[in-house]
Amino acid sequence: HLSETAAAMPDWARAGGSEVACRAGDISESDELFSRYGVRIPVLRAPDGRELDWPFEGQSLVEFLRASGAHAHR
Repeated sequence: HLSETAAAMPDWARAGGSEVACRAGDISESDELFSRYGVRIPVLRAPDGRELDWPFEGQSLVEFLRASGAHAHR
């Protein structure tokens, strides 16, 4: 399932040493969210408001996380 695949991407980033916190939301509970995200999901949203729409792959996810202030622990 697409959402499950996307949900695993931050886990992949954590496994690579990045500090990531994620929260899932159900857009079906809000007309506003459904209107905004209905055809774009899954979407990652950074604390600063930037968004990364699916499909995102390893490199685009890493770049998005770096720009969001996530940092790697080595």
